[in-house]
Amino acid sequence: MINFDALRASSTRTSPYQYIVSENVITKEQAADVRRDYPKIKQTGYLPLSKLEATGAFKRLIDDLQKPELAEILSEKLGLDLMDKPRMITVRRLSKHGDGRIHNDSKSKICTMLIYLNDDWDNAEGGAIRALNGKTDMDDYAEEVAPLAGNVFAFKRSESSWHGHPSYKGERYVVQTTFLISEEELARKEKRGGLQTKLKRLLRIN
Repeated sequence: MINFDALRASSTRTSPYQYIVSENVITKEQAADVRRDYPKIKQTGYLPLSKLEATGAFKRLIDDLQKPELAEILSEKLGLDLMDKPRMITVRRLSKHGDGRIHNDSKSKICTMLIYLNDDWDNAEGGAIRALNGKTDMDDYAEEVAPLAGNVFAFKRSESSWHGHPSYKGERYVVQTTFLISEEELARKEKRGGLQTKLKRLLRIN
């Protein structure tokens, strides 16, 4: 499903940190099929793939995100060696106001790739990720990427890899693939993600 040639064709940005932006990594039609087969997520935030059921077109996307070819391309584009690194896939369907605040990923993460699946988008309403020049101002950014079907934003984690998006509430389909420094970190994050999922479900019930 993934057009790996489109990823290969992207150019690497080096300021304010190393990242790539790609378009047409999947088609609008493929994204519609993925949304049709998406897990029935009813809560906001990212959920670990290990807690979800993958079928149909959604599973085909996930299978591609787990291929060695993805690690090869991101390694080349971001100056990394990801071939033997564990990867964690997390899935979002819904956003709430307050999501997307300016942040930098933890040192346990080597790089992260976001692939978007939304049919259309108005950046003026929020929700478009920004590669930020610093940690204090959401409007001081190097580039903004709309979460449209087939768009990809991938970056190397560094001390300056600040990112975020203006507040948005509603459906915002995105699948995140993160390469981690160790299997131990993967297990820890998977466990934490599972606990957060349970807590959100309990809070929703209560």
